[in-house]
Amino acid sequence: MTGQPELSNRVFTVPNILSFGRLLLVPVFLVLLMQGRDAAALTVLVISSLTDFLDGYIARRFNQMSRLGQLLDPAADRLYIFAAIIGLAFRELVPWWLVAVIVGRDLLLLVLGIVLANYGYGPLPVHLLGKVATFALFLGMPLIMLGLAVPALAPFSQPVAWAITLWGAFLYWWAGAIYLIETLRVIRPVQAK
Repeated sequence: MTGQPELSNRVFTVPNILSFGRLLLVPVFLVLLMQGRDAAALTVLVISSLTDFLDGYIARRFNQMSRLGQLLDPAADRLYIFAAIIGLAFRELVPWWLVAVIVGRDLLLLVLGIVLANYGYGPLPVHLLGKVATFALFLGMPLIMLGLAVPALAPFSQPVAWAITLWGAFLYWWAGAIYLIETLRVIRPVQAK
């Protein structure tokens, strides 16, 4: 016994349905954000975050973890991060270089995933630093939006939001470097044969 929970091949589980719902809300979130409807966009983001927590809890509690769920959950997370950063950059509320930093790191992970697949490996396990970086971005972006939705809070939320977002972007790349090193470590013995 490895201590890892058994993953099913089931598609229609409650956690997967919640994840599909999160994915369907991404374009709604992006449109609201680009239209400057910040309170509505923030509401969609909060609902999405709650369903993210709920799908993970249900999957673990009721043993409904699936391979599809392992793909949908991080995909939804990435799409919300992309939608938030692109929507805010479109409105010139965050610099485009921040978009490049965040999207560039995920492009690196995509390339690493292709390299690993070419060597017969699946994706690397998620590193704790990657989870912390994602959490920081998920906290920083909504705080930026909170200042937009409730201008009275902006003097307090914006400095905290920017500190967390920039720290999250730094950690995002630090985790990316760890994934790069791990990929090289995994494929190096195969190349030596």
